[in-house]
Amino acid sequence: MTIGARARWRAAVVTVAAAAMVGLSAVPAAAHVTVNPKEATVGGYARLTFRVPNEKDNASTVKVEVALPEDAPFASVSIKPTPGWTVVVEKRKLATPIKNHDTEITEAASKITWTADAASAVKPGQFQEFDVSAGPVPEVSQVVFKALQTYSDGDVVRWIDEPKPGEEAEHPAPVLKVVPKPAAAASPAAPAGNSASGGTPASSDGGNGWPLGLSIAALVVALAALGLALRGKPTAAQP
Repeated sequence: MTIGARARWRAAVVTVAAAAMVGLSAVPAAAHVTVNPKEATVGGYARLTFRVPNEKDNASTVKVEVALPEDAPFASVSIKPTPGWTVVVEKRKLATPIKNHDTEITEAASKITWTADAASAVKPGQFQEFDVSAGPVPEVSQVVFKALQTYSDGDVVRWIDEPKPGEEAEHPAPVLKVVPKPAAAASPAAPAGNSASGGTPASSDGGNGWPLGLSIAALVVALAALGLALRGKPTAAQP
């Protein structure tokens, strides 16, 4: 390889490396506060796990706040204890009461705050999960949980950006997709011979008498064949 070719080769390598570094710096951080599972069914109770990774190299996560949307309230919210963390659930009056098991609910949880003790903060390179049971799941397309993450150096990261089609948010909020209830299966029609209609009680095979009828017919045919065989058998000669 000539000197000129080597120089061009080195220049190409440097250019590619620089472009790669620029591309990597433009990629937003993948680690952010999320909620799992990603979806829940309308009317059901969901076990929600908020996963909080630590994104700093020189500070720990000491507090996590999750806001529950006012336009999609949960009638019931309960918290699973997280060792080393205290939890406070704030409530608010509802402008429009909601029903839960024939009971009118006039207030609902508005925010959940977890605070770590000195030994339980989320250190660099670690993450923590916080479990919540909430329901019934409101009849909406999605529930957006805006979250705040406070670090030991006083920095607060606001994970509050709502999703927009075709855009990738810098600080996306945890989002729970809500799916409708599955359609109820139609009840099968009662058989004509059902005892509820005054007829013959249905058989134990679901009201279908064909298997029993075929078995009886086969037995009759077998007995008839046996009888014909015995009838046609020659008798022994008399002495």
